[in-house]
Amino acid sequence: MNTEEIMGIALKLAGQKKIPEDSEIYLHGENIKRVLFGIDINVSELLLAQKLKCDCVIAHHPLGNNAVLNFYKIIDKHASIMIKNGIPEEKAWKSIESLKNSLKIANHSRNYTHIPSITKKIGMPLMNIHNPLDEIGRRIMQETVNNAKPERVRDVINSLYTLPEFQKALTKIKAVIGSEEGDARKTVVAHGAGTNGGYDIAKTYFEYGFCVVYIHVGVADYLKLKNEKGNLIVSGHIVSDSVGINPFIKALEKESIEVIKISGVYC
Repeated sequence: MNTEEIMGIALKLAGQKKIPEDSEIYLHGENIKRVLFGIDINVSELLLAQKLKCDCVIAHHPLGNNAVLNFYKIIDKHASIMIKNGIPEEKAWKSIESLKNSLKIANHSRNYTHIPSITKKIGMPLMNIHNPLDEIGRRIMQETVNNAKPERVRDVINSLYTLPEFQKALTKIKAVIGSEEGDARKTVVAHGAGTNGGYDIAKTYFEYGFCVVYIHVGVADYLKLKNEKGNLIVSGHIVSDSVGINPFIKALEKESIEVIKISGVYC
């Protein structure tokens, strides 16, 4: 199996037809039988992969090149999720403007060739698969919540704890805004769109009566949201990523690829 075929497995599981902007093959590889997989990969992990005689390294988070420079485009998926949940289109697109622009502006400060240049020098095939796996995780988490038919925030939290990843994680699922007694009859898992939606997106969901699940939230956004009326659950970044990663790893293992799991992959 080669790197393109591995990417194809992820796309198929996510129901996607093309590689999204935040995912990339940095160095092509063939005859892949053993991979090192981690949520975050750096140069040290590339050298570890060599020592472990791996044929390829797969990261979850973007590592450079176009996957980093075009990352801001994935934020559009937040608007798509909002619209699917009944938020008016104009309001949804307005809510993502600040986050999208801040990510785009930050591109000028990035050393986007650092890891891709090194993987080519040492000859280690490298790729990252971000949005497809986050989309898989978002669907699993949203379906889990929907099937529980929650009425209160605590019901959402309890439903997520039925997933094995959350049972094993060191972080705990928290209602960081509002309370566990809050209304959760309308709950959205705002995930699979690059990064958390921050203040503006959560505030918009609050305005339309939604309980929101983010996998993480920044301190500045949290402090602003404390002044808003609504319920925000944080499920944990690394463990939530693992919810979408694990089905992909199982699919690779069915193809007789050995997967060495590091850097935050639970179960």
